Amino acid sequence: MKQRKALELQIQWNRLLAIVEEQAQALLRTSFSTIVRECGDLSAGVFDTRGRMLAQAVTGTPGHVNTMAESVGHFLAWLPPARMSPGDVYVTNDPWKGTGHLNDFVVMTPVFHRRRLVAYFAATSHVMDVGGLGFGPDGRDLYMEGLSVPFQKLVDRGTLNATLLALLKANTRIPVELEGDLYSLIASNDVGARRLREMLDEFKLRDLDAIAAHILSTSRRAVLDEIARVPRGRYSNSLTVDGKEAPITLTAELTVSEHGVAVDYAGTSPASSYGINVPLAYTTAYTVFGLACALARAVPNNHGSLSAYRVAAPPGSILNPARPRAVSARHIVGQMLPDVVFGCLRQAIPERVPAEGTSCLWMITVRGSDARSGVPFATTVVTNGGTGARPGIDGLSATAYPSGVRGTPVEIVESMTPLVFWRKELRADSGGRGTWRGGDGLELEIENRSGGPLDLLAAFDRIQHPPRGRDGGGDGAAGELGLKH
Repeated sequence: MKQRKALELQIQWNRLLAIVEEQAQALLRTSFSTIVRECGDLSAGVFDTRGRMLAQAVTGTPGHVNTMAESVGHFLAWLPPARMSPGDVYVTNDPWKGTGHLNDFVVMTPVFHRRRLVAYFAATSHVMDVGGLGFGPDGRDLYMEGLSVPFQKLVDRGTLNATLLALLKANTRIPVELEGDLYSLIASNDVGARRLREMLDEFKLRDLDAIAAHILSTSRRAVLDEIARVPRGRYSNSLTVDGKEAPITLTAELTVSEHGVAVDYAGTSPASSYGINVPLAYTTAYTVFGLACALARAVPNNHGSLSAYRVAAPPGSILNPARPRAVSARHIVGQMLPDVVFGCLRQAIPERVPAEGTSCLWMITVRGSDARSGVPFATTVVTNGGTGARPGIDGLSATAYPSGVRGTPVEIVESMTPLVFWRKELRADSGGRGTWRGGDGLELEIENRSGGPLDLLAAFDRIQHPPRGRDGGGDGAAGELGLKH
């Protein structure tokens, strides 16, 4: 009987994983933003009535998933469950209580079954334009970066909040795309909710309490078992990157104990006056992702597995800035954090961590107006450098890590904008020399055929401080950006 119960719980767990993957695919296939539809810059997950993440979709990015894991708790603190109703949907893009910058919208939907609140579905996606200076590092505070949406009811018992939608559309350069993306987020949660109700009926369940307890306790125990195989102690590492007005040093002390792994970023550079600051939720998201990759990559990501890790950063540092610091391009610094923790872990488990890679995505946001049609356009082109060499094997070329976002297809950008890509090819030998080589980056040549000027909001790093080689291996090549006449 005990074995049968365990088998039933495992089947239900697998069903939840399938449900959130369908939720993510619905978002992927209906989104208006190219960075979501073509590159997968999204997250989707299901949460218990206490706001604890039970399952996440494989489709998506750690920066979205692991920040969303905390966002639902903030929604519940803002609006107690007793005040929620069937048909409600809630939204925010608060960088400190969402996913780190204004371009990411988090939408949460409570799920009612037989008049009882049984779960929440949450989804996030990157909206191309929210006004302000746009998606780039040049803002000097949050107010310059665009429209900030506090926790709001987007749908009230099935009725769309037309006032909120009108306000959002009035503060973007591409209102049709923004409206479509919000509908996409609502629909993806609705897909998850329908499938969950079907599951509850099929398994004759009143709620998710039993499966939630099983998922969270099993996952936490599995992670702690993996951590127990790592030598206990304290390990330190520092990494210097370009920054904006001056180089930035990221310093970490990682402690392995019987209670899990703790990372403290004391000694890290202070906050920047530009939009490359990283809210603590995003700092935590990429730190724990790096830890999970090195220590417990086979354990599903949920509240239980995440609870084995603790992350701290000094208030006022670039990894824990106070509102209203500018944060639009928080990925530039935040996505370096797995490399920082890998540098700590190589002292304990060198056979399980890679060398440094490009790490942060090279994001090229282009906007303007096509003089031939007068139609405004805005798009973000995602390009990826190479990953660092892995133990016993080369790194991957033109592959996003730790983001997981795919590169934007050239054909899609050319079909939607007046840009022409004359060249997109691997940058030969840019991964660094060694017994095991880092992956190569890319070379791109892009022409503007709009008939007028355009804005180029470039958000990347590793130009002055390329990825460092390890154990005698060569450094990777530095990045470059230039104009060709």
